[in-house]
Amino acid sequence: MDKLLIEGGTILEGTVQISGAKNSAVALIPAAILADSPITIDQLPDISDVHTLCELLREIGGDVSFKNHTFFVDPSHMVDMPLPNGPVKRLRASYYLMGAMLGRFHKAVIGLPGGCNLGPRPIDQHIKGFEALGAKVTNERGAIYLRADSLHGARIYLDVVSVGATINIMLAAVKAEGQTVIENAAKEPEIIDVATLLTSMGAKIKGAGTDVIRIEGVQKLHGCRHMIIPDRIEAGTFMIVGAAAADHLLIDNVIPQHVESLTAKLREMGVEVQVGEDQILVAGRSNVLKSADVKTLVYPGFPTDLQQPLTSLLTQAEGTSIITDTIYGARFKHIDELRRMGANVKVEGRSAILSGPAQLEGAKVKATDLRAGASLVIAGLMARGITEIIGVEHIDRGYDHIMEKLRGIGANIWREPMHEDEARETLKEQE
Repeated sequence: MDKLLIEGGTILEGTVQISGAKNSAVALIPAAILADSPITIDQLPDISDVHTLCELLREIGGDVSFKNHTFFVDPSHMVDMPLPNGPVKRLRASYYLMGAMLGRFHKAVIGLPGGCNLGPRPIDQHIKGFEALGAKVTNERGAIYLRADSLHGARIYLDVVSVGATINIMLAAVKAEGQTVIENAAKEPEIIDVATLLTSMGAKIKGAGTDVIRIEGVQKLHGCRHMIIPDRIEAGTFMIVGAAAADHLLIDNVIPQHVESLTAKLREMGVEVQVGEDQILVAGRSNVLKSADVKTLVYPGFPTDLQQPLTSLLTQAEGTSIITDTIYGARFKHIDELRRMGANVKVEGRSAILSGPAQLEGAKVKATDLRAGASLVIAGLMARGITEIIGVEHIDRGYDHIMEKLRGIGANIWREPMHEDEARETLKEQE
């Protein structure tokens, strides 16, 4: 197991190339199960979640390769093998296998989701959708069992706007008999990306990206080639890196519309942001940062996945800032680590209250989840001295070669193996 070390205070400059969207990839790969001939997806991010999904597809009989960011799978010999344990437990988005396997085989056994510990991520809306489509769903010994004689279209109203439930119901419904209507659907760009792949496979989907999605069931889906969208959360993370530690940072391969809420917030804080067709230029260090209030909301609101990275930047803003997470109340485990580095911040309920600017000092800190890891990397880039981050496996789940990308723009960042006692302690906490 590795730890990440950062010597802060270096002025960054250059260009960062954004990888394919992690939150799309974890749904696009399971969607391939529904096809009866090979699928190719280009520009997939080289992250541990993608490697875990490749492993799972091989486990159920898929012929899978993943090289140079291109994913290939021949799903024609897949079987409805149960996946109650093993790699599935390492994956936060393992639930997409439920919708895909239910859609193809009319049955599935999937272990309950693992991944980042963000508090409960209920799948009740997913289950509600599966049951409306005709499946019987039970929870037995820590795994979800889904069984259906046949799947039929239904009108499904989601009680809460859920990206996971919207995509999962789409996966299960594309081969169901008749029409399915998902109301109060999530509108995230990743949903449009999954719908685009499914449509290329022969599915009939209308309304992806709006709050009502209509799906006309088809009997067969075929292979195709698909290009994933750029990762808006990685793009947003590097925009914050630019604001925190760069003279000028050019973010390349980005869809500016996908990060509009962050662009607006950075400008409000006094950061210079110039937007091109598929590039964004951030000039950060020359400006005095102003405090800001931020509330996370479903898309197109401010993303919960950028709450933690932005918190690090807000430690440097003059005055008092409040950041409220309405999506995941438990997403404040990075706050104790930032305080260890000298941040003046406290948590009250679902909000973090920051007073700044604070001089951050390098310290030993721990990434407890993916975006907390990004937050600590940004804090390390701004801090005096050396910051040592353990829990790097969380960062590897969602950021494609982040260390190499940061080095490419001038960051002094490197990896070292963890000492035996540190590694033992980390493994004990993960059990």
